[in-house]
Amino acid sequence: MNKLTLIGSPSCPFVQRVVIALNEKHVDFDRLAVDLGAKPDWLLAISPLGQVPVLKIEREGEPPAVIFESAAILDYLEETAPGEKLYPTDPLKRAQHRAWIAFSSNVLDELYRFSTAADGAALSAAHAALRQKLKRLESVRNAGPYFAGQHFSLVDAAFAPAFRQIDALDRVSRTGLLDGFPGLEDWSRALAARESVRLAVPRDHADHYLAQLRAKHAIVIGAAA
Repeated sequence: MNKLTLIGSPSCPFVQRVVIALNEKHVDFDRLAVDLGAKPDWLLAISPLGQVPVLKIEREGEPPAVIFESAAILDYLEETAPGEKLYPTDPLKRAQHRAWIAFSSNVLDELYRFSTAADGAALSAAHAALRQKLKRLESVRNAGPYFAGQHFSLVDAAFAPAFRQIDALDRVSRTGLLDGFPGLEDWSRALAARESVRLAVPRDHADHYLAQLRAKHAIVIGAAA
C-alpha cells in the first residue's frame, strides 16, 4: 500500500469526510495539520485553490503525488484502497451518489453562512435557505439507518460532518434545523454512533468548533434561530 498523508485541519468538514472514508477502509495514514488562517506557501503550491484536504501519495520508485479536493480524494480511495466498497456497483446509482456528495458540499456552505451570521437578518435568511436544502434531503433519504439503507456509503461520510456541526450548535442554542425531518434526525443519530465518524475528530472537537464561532461573534451562539 502506498504511504498516504492527509493534509488539512481537523476542524474542516471536508477533511473529516476523507478521514471517515479512511477509517471505514481501515487504511493507515499520516496527518499533517495546517493553520488555515495562515496558509503556508508550500500548501498553496500543491493546492491550486488554496484549500484542504490534500492527499499526498508516496509510491515506491515514483515521485510523490498529490490530490486536492475532497470529492476527488474520495473517488481515489474508493478505487485504490482495500476494504468494503462505499459506492454502489451500479453505474447509475454510483453517479447519483456522487451528485448527492456535491449537494452535501452546498449544505456545508449554507451551514457555514448560518453558523457565522453576525446579525438577526443574516441568520434568518441563512436558516431559511438551509432548511430548504434539508427538506429536499429528507425527501430522498431511504428508510435508513443510512442514506441508502443498511449500507454505509460515501454519501454518509460526506454528510456526517454537517450533522456533527448541527448537533454542536443545538447544544448551546436550539436551531430547529432538523425540526419536522424525522428521517434526518434518525440519520444524524446513526452517523454520530458510528465509530468511523466518532474517531474522525478529537474528543474536544465540539468545544473547539463553538469557540471558533464565538471568536467570529456568531449570533447563533446563545440565540435561538
